[in-house]
Amino acid sequence: MSPPLSASRRQVLREAQRGDDAGAPLQGICKAARAVVLLGWLANTGCVIVHKPPGVPFHGTASQPGLLQLMRSQQGQDSFPYEGPLFPVHRLDYLTSGCLILATSSEAAGELVAAFRARAVHKFYVALSDRRPSKKMGSVVGDMQKGRRGSWKLARTSEQPSITRFTSAAVSAERPLRAFLLKPETGRTHQLRVALKSLGAPVLGDERYAQKEAASQEDRGYLHCAALRFELGGTAVQCVCPPEDGIEFLRPEFRSLFDTWLPQSLQQDTGLWFDDNKLLRSELQLAGSKLQEASRT
Repeated sequence: MSPPLSASRRQVLREAQRGDDAGAPLQGICKAARAVVLLGWLANTGCVIVHKPPGVPFHGTASQPGLLQLMRSQQGQDSFPYEGPLFPVHRLDYLTSGCLILATSSEAAGELVAAFRARAVHKFYVALSDRRPSKKMGSVVGDMQKGRRGSWKLARTSEQPSITRFTSAAVSAERPLRAFLLKPETGRTHQLRVALKSLGAPVLGDERYAQKEAASQEDRGYLHCAALRFELGGTAVQCVCPPEDGIEFLRPEFRSLFDTWLPQSLQQDTGLWFDDNKLLRSELQLAGSKLQEASRT
């Protein structure tokens, strides 16, 4: 049985059902706004995958456009290759960059939301911290509880727990950092940020869960959705997306580690990922599905 649909996921589904009518393209959009890069246009499959920049909210505010507003503005300016409707099915936090799926029809949106509910969308994130974790690999399991001022915390109970699997490695660059490869099995608000906080190694640059003054000196929050794999409409969809923003993410030492963890060749591999690591192991349940690699258009 699929887990119950959370309030946040119900809200996303309502937005998906509203589709392209949910907010018109902005006029005179902020020139400083970052472009959203189309990674893959899977027209026959029913979705697009984009690379969300860091520092972009999912929902717009009075001072900053949201992700969909940015994309629709780009469509209106003919600077986004896909011109059709867009239906959100999941979110990334304001500070998080990386792979984000949008459906191109309400039918595909429903199928994708169901896949997220069934934990059939496999997600891999990378993160950096300047603190040593209490353990170098393993699982972080526990209920999520609301804290102060929009923050969350990990509880000792496990009634409807968030589940995060991870491994980590030291990165010897300009300063000692710890890199994390994370595989969330659930999709709670701030889940990965809280998981790393609970390990004593909050995300570098995360002003909410790390030491605020030090975090504010970083050029970004160092959390990135690096890979996705799922099945949609009988097609296996896979995407590996290295981070493109952030001084520490762009250093050769981190890039080398990223390529070891998530080589581009994984996009063509519909078999077992991380077969030597049971924590991160990922296998799609395919029945003669064809492969659709989400590559740049």
